[in-house]
Amino acid sequence: MVPRVLEATILTGKANGEVFIPRIPLIPSGMPFEFNRLQFPVKLSFATTINKAQGQSLEVVGLNLAEPVSSHGQMYVRCSRVGNPNHLLQRARPKM
Repeated sequence: MVPRVLEATILTGKANGEVFIPRIPLIPSGMPFEFNRLQFPVKLSFATTINKAQGQSLEVVGLNLAEPVSSHGQMYVRCSRVGNPNHLLQRARPKM
């Protein structure tokens, strides 16, 4: 393990494999004084399949719609997991 570097593994996707995440300096602006902070650019998140999400209620749902939906039933399950529609976030593939 390298000091000040996170070692991680991306399990799936085009960028799968071992990665190293360095700490980055954050220098906030708009403060009456200057300071520098080192922080890992990491945010806790979880992913699940449509089938595993059935029967669950979630606070926030983010959908990656880059790939076509297999059936209208799967789309219904995707969108109905969150109670508040304002907490349903979608990312779609841009039209070409």
